[in-house]
Amino acid sequence: MSSLPSDPLHTTPTDHFDRLPDSLLLLIFNNIGDVKALGRCCLVSRRFHSLVPQVDNVVVRVDCVISDDDCSPSSSSDKSRAAGPFSNLFRLVFGGIVKPLQALGQFLGPKRSILNETLNAHSSSSLSVGDDGEMDQGGVTHHSPTQVLRNFDEIRFLRIELPSGELGIDDGVLLKWRADFGSTLDNCVILGATSVVNNVHLQVSDGFCGNSSATGGSNVGIVDDNGSIPESFYTNGGLKLRVVWTISSLIAASARHYLLQPIIAEHKTLDSLVLTDADGQGVLRMNRDQLEELRVKPLSASSASKRTQVPALNMRLWYAPHLELPNGVVLKGATLVAIRPSELSASKKEVSDASWLSTAFEEPYGTAAKMLIKRRTYCLEMNSF
Repeated sequence: MSSLPSDPLHTTPTDHFDRLPDSLLLLIFNNIGDVKALGRCCLVSRRFHSLVPQVDNVVVRVDCVISDDDCSPSSSSDKSRAAGPFSNLFRLVFGGIVKPLQALGQFLGPKRSILNETLNAHSSSSLSVGDDGEMDQGGVTHHSPTQVLRNFDEIRFLRIELPSGELGIDDGVLLKWRADFGSTLDNCVILGATSVVNNVHLQVSDGFCGNSSATGGSNVGIVDDNGSIPESFYTNGGLKLRVVWTISSLIAASARHYLLQPIIAEHKTLDSLVLTDADGQGVLRMNRDQLEELRVKPLSASSASKRTQVPALNMRLWYAPHLELPNGVVLKGATLVAIRPSELSASKKEVSDASWLSTAFEEPYGTAAKMLIKRRTYCLEMNSF
């Protein structure tokens, strides 16, 4: 007897996701990166749930700030872990990266009248991410990124983004920093300007000299002042302001570094860690060698202020009263500060300024750094703090 043909209406539908190899799905998950989106992917299927912990590229975006002391107690943490490896992700809430920075009180902003308000805001704040931007403060359990990241086994590239920079600055003022850390500060670069003006009428030429004069706004470059800092810089508070920028940036960087210790200790597979903010104000970076150095060498910490101790420093400063960039942006009071630990500067051969300072910032500020380092260099020293 011949068999009857199968009924197409009763054919089991094909799940095309099952035809995709695990390697391709992991590639997709790694391009997603965002920890909240990955948490939602875990709910799709058992297969997705088993693959997400293997993701090696993770991005944690923080919506607001809380203290580690406000996180759930250990008993709640144990209960959460018992509920499943990704129960924390499903809550889509985490907090506790930033502790109150008491030492920032005298450095957070250019106006003394707002310093206490800024400090008070930090002391009562915390880090958490809410679902779709909404939070119910009364019934939400907060989880630190350290807790959430325990759900991932093979992280190689980690990026954490804070909701904003720590430093309070006036509108129109430019302040950016980038710091590299191992067990302590390796180097830091700070770029600042008292004002940023977008000169749309600036005529841009294809080539320019970093020390060329600017006549009538028709040339791109630096006003011809022989590269020297004017006397008024020392008498009108210009130098004092740059010192405030430098110290506040170093405190912010060392506080971020201090808070990364548990993550670095738990994730031995890390090749790169970046802690930045949505404002683009500051970037802390650590490569694989620096991460391993922190694991092996004890951290020198300032426990009272919850930050890594800053070692004695050698600093070089470049200044231009008026800096015109090729894209028409004009920086007034442009200042670049390059910072290295004194011991590091003495024991290792200095890398040329152009090779690391000019790549510290995205354009157009990378060009600003290249132009500033052509000017006269001023050397300063700072004690450990």
